[in-house]
Amino acid sequence: MIICLDDTSDVPIYQQIRNQIVVGISEGKLSPGEQLPTVRALAGEIGINSMTVSKAYQLLKQEGYIYSDRRSGARVRTEFEQKEKLSKESVALLKQIISEAKISGMKKEDFIKKCEAYFGEV
Repeated sequence: MIICLDDTSDVPIYQQIRNQIVVGISEGKLSPGEQLPTVRALAGEIGINSMTVSKAYQLLKQEGYIYSDRRSGARVRTEFEQKEKLSKESVALLKQIISEAKISGMKKEDFIKKCEAYFGEV
């Protein structure tokens, strides 16, 4: 999986890394149990400070997407907790996206079709 950073984005780099790893897991680009690059290796590969990658990995670990140990490093979890609800942050982001769609004149039906299409892709 390739991490692509957007230097012009308001989203912090550690959050961009986190988001792309979550999408990679959801899309099957990262398999359950797959080993992630070491903090140092990923930082070197994308040209950022290793503390930024470490922060992203810590967040992913807290959220239950990955686990790590000293011997095997960071790995994608093989099983995920089935919460069946979104985090507060995700709800806020979804609300923002819906608001932008409404303001731009998008119809509810078109928005739902778009969501269904993306949900099917992921």
